[in-house]
Amino acid sequence: MSERTPELGWMRLFIEVARLGSFSAAAALLGLSQPAVSYQIRRLEEQFGVSLLRRQHRGVELTAEGERLLEVAAKAVGDIDALARSFRVEAQRPVVRLRTDYAFSALWLIPRMDGFRLLHPETDMQIVATQRLAAGFRDEADVAVVFGTRAEFGAVGTLLLPERVVPVCTRGFLDRNGPFDDPRQLAKARLIHLDAPLPSPWFDWRGYFAELSVQRDINAGRGDISFNTYSLVIQAALSEQGVALGWIGLVDTLLSAHMLLQAGPQLEAADRGYWLVPPRSPNVLSEKLCTWLSDEVERNAE
Repeated sequence: MSERTPELGWMRLFIEVARLGSFSAAAALLGLSQPAVSYQIRRLEEQFGVSLLRRQHRGVELTAEGERLLEVAAKAVGDIDALARSFRVEAQRPVVRLRTDYAFSALWLIPRMDGFRLLHPETDMQIVATQRLAAGFRDEADVAVVFGTRAEFGAVGTLLLPERVVPVCTRGFLDRNGPFDDPRQLAKARLIHLDAPLPSPWFDWRGYFAELSVQRDINAGRGDISFNTYSLVIQAALSEQGVALGWIGLVDTLLSAHMLLQAGPQLEAADRGYWLVPPRSPNVLSEKLCTWLSDEVERNAE
């Protein structure tokens, strides 16, 4: 037969009886009747098989066994109370949510998040990454950084990062396949594409070459690869799989670290890019995040 383990609901009651030295005082503190407290202590002694308290004319005092039990129970209750307080504090910490796409969150935001934490250590940031924001995203108390045009977001947002792109590849790929001094040479290289609906809402290779009046031979694209996520496009470029279009603002750190090199002329779409869109009903937290995002972009542009 397995041993019967003692119930644990008694611990706080036992501690208060020991601390106050009285069934009646402990009962009053805990909102119980004196007989109920006396019954619980007696039941506890039966479970442990020892006397825990000596009943005296004016209260009770601990036996040696009671002292040992009090030491364990007081530590357990203290640890549980401290944990409960930490749970409550964590639940009460302010949280500001940022809705954006995978590319901005992975390549721009995550490397810089420590800056927000250092500036606002009392506030947690939650990133909600998605490829498409729901139609009513501004109805929620979130900040959004969304890619689009001035016609789409100019009335409600601020242009955070105008769309500027440069072809990028590794030094190794350039040495083996270059040079790309002329865009017509670049048009013959193996390219990495980001899948997009037609017409593309951002610069794709078709639009890039069209802006430069360069025709690409259809046979040149037989080794091309494409991805539906921009982070994978950049990972493929880093793995020397080809040349990708790099968005200035997203690939800056990779360029400055010489992990990627510029492999062609830069193009810009002045009315298109990442827009900072506050919630429909701004609050202190959303304003903190919007200010930090704007300041961080400006600081990195210097």
